[in-house]
Amino acid sequence: MAKKTKTFKIGEYCKGGIITAEVSDKEVTVIAKDWDTSKGYNKGSDQSGAKEFDRLTVSLDNQNAHREVSQFLNDLTSHYYAEQVMDWMEANSPFKKKMFW
Repeated sequence: MAKKTKTFKIGEYCKGGIITAEVSDKEVTVIAKDWDTSKGYNKGSDQSGAKEFDRLTVSLDNQNAHREVSQFLNDLTSHYYAEQVMDWMEANSPFKKKMFW
């Protein structure tokens, strides 16, 4: 599977305002970016030049991958938006929550 990427322009409900999620067969990456105000303030503005300030890459072989990504996202934004990003990652990769019982 090729790598898929989606950018979530969340705005004031997120540290920095932007979360980019990348998924592949082997790993997931969550990138937190600062909103580039020089390109505009609305969600339709081009944020391709936004500066990255934090990143988490987790291997899908890691048994705690789901928990690590969830905690990272909940630190960046509200639970609602964290779940929106998690749902997209689960729908577009083999990244699933592992049940231990």
